Amino acid sequence: MAQNGGIKLENGENTRTKNPPEAESINKLILKYSLPAITSSLVSSVYNIVDQIFIGQGVGYLGNAATTVSFPMMTIVMAFATLLGSGGSAYTAIKLGERDEKEANLTLNNLFSLSVGVGIIVALLGLIFLDPMLRMFGATDTVLPYARDYASIVLMGVPFSVLGITMSNMARTDGNPRLSMYGILIGAVLNTILDPIYIFVFHWGVSGAAIATITSQIISAVVLVVYFLKKGKNMRLRRKTFRLDSEICARALPLGISSGITQVASTILQVVMNNSLVYYGNQTTVGGDAALSAMGIVNKISMILISICIGIGIGSQPILGFNKGANQPKRVRKTYLLAISAATAVSILGWLACQIFPGPILSLFGTQDAEFTQFAVKCLKIYMLGIFTAGFQVVSTSYFQSTGQPLKASVLSMLRQLLLLIPLILILPLTFSLDGILYAGPIADVASAVIVSLFVVYELRKLNKVCSASEA
Repeated sequence: MAQNGGIKLENGENTRTKNPPEAESINKLILKYSLPAITSSLVSSVYNIVDQIFIGQGVGYLGNAATTVSFPMMTIVMAFATLLGSGGSAYTAIKLGERDEKEANLTLNNLFSLSVGVGIIVALLGLIFLDPMLRMFGATDTVLPYARDYASIVLMGVPFSVLGITMSNMARTDGNPRLSMYGILIGAVLNTILDPIYIFVFHWGVSGAAIATITSQIISAVVLVVYFLKKGKNMRLRRKTFRLDSEICARALPLGISSGITQVASTILQVVMNNSLVYYGNQTTVGGDAALSAMGIVNKISMILISICIGIGIGSQPILGFNKGANQPKRVRKTYLLAISAATAVSILGWLACQIFPGPILSLFGTQDAEFTQFAVKCLKIYMLGIFTAGFQVVSTSYFQSTGQPLKASVLSMLRQLLLLIPLILILPLTFSLDGILYAGPIADVASAVIVSLFVVYELRKLNKVCSASEA
């Protein structure tokens, strides 16, 4: 059976239907899938960034520090959500490329059940161990009350957050990248509207920002679930297929391990960094709470740039996976090269902006005292020195994931944060104190980019051989 939107081609007596990912222009497909994915990825980041901006304006740097120590909790949630969404999306794209719509549909329904179940378990565990968890994430006695108010409310929305992210990935693979974008965009717009009302009008502080966030996540999840209940192109949610299938889970979830590892590594990194910032910050005139808040802002700015690169990588996944399944190596190669070029251009522009306009960028997060601002500018310029390599690394990891190479994708996912940055954060401050944490960022960025390039060169040579063989 052909998918909706297929392109009918005739060749002599044979007539067959090809799907857009294997027939349309790669340039057109990259735009079609990546622009909505970029928007969705950016919007996901906006949930936290908008909170940070309004909390900074309405509560101050202690409120921002509270969101910084709460953020590892959200990356844990993202680890589960991206494991499910990315793995299911990559597996489904390959199955659709193989014309196995039944397996793709079963995968969607399994992911729905897993998302709801995992979301509830994570939320309950987070609420039970909230204070010890926040302490572990770097909350000081001053910051803890703010962090507790924020995190306890955000945890209640975790099942909807996991479900929304998973269904967004599946909508993109179902050939509806715009719906994936709109589902998340609706939530982000609502979050942006509610934040100032709850913080400045109702004076709910960080609790108001958290309520705005979970309201937005609920709306996003509902929009995406309704689509798969009523209008899915190739896949629909059906109650009779909600029962988990161990074989499908065993085949799909490994493809999402690299995305999950990225988020787990990010969580570990944040815990190490937060505690290091407090420890070494308290040994300087900056202070631990101020250092924690400043780096939290810098990480949110970094998140914007990386989100665009992630969007390009996510947008290329259905094209890569489909053409891998359809045995179209030339289109796989061209898709990867176009995606990596676009992501690299974005990361270079972001790098330039951070080096040239650090003050105006930081001013969005509120006006603080001169010493805090001076450290924040220094933090942004130094820590982001190597961000120009981000696009290349993110898209390359996404490529290996999309083409069914989970081991390589997992290794590359761990490389920058877990294997390089965390050891550098622990070692460099022993000699350079607080500055050592800042310089750990660009050193890890450049070193990991060099290692990733070795994987990429080997992969491109292999692809070139396959393409040459197909031409012979």
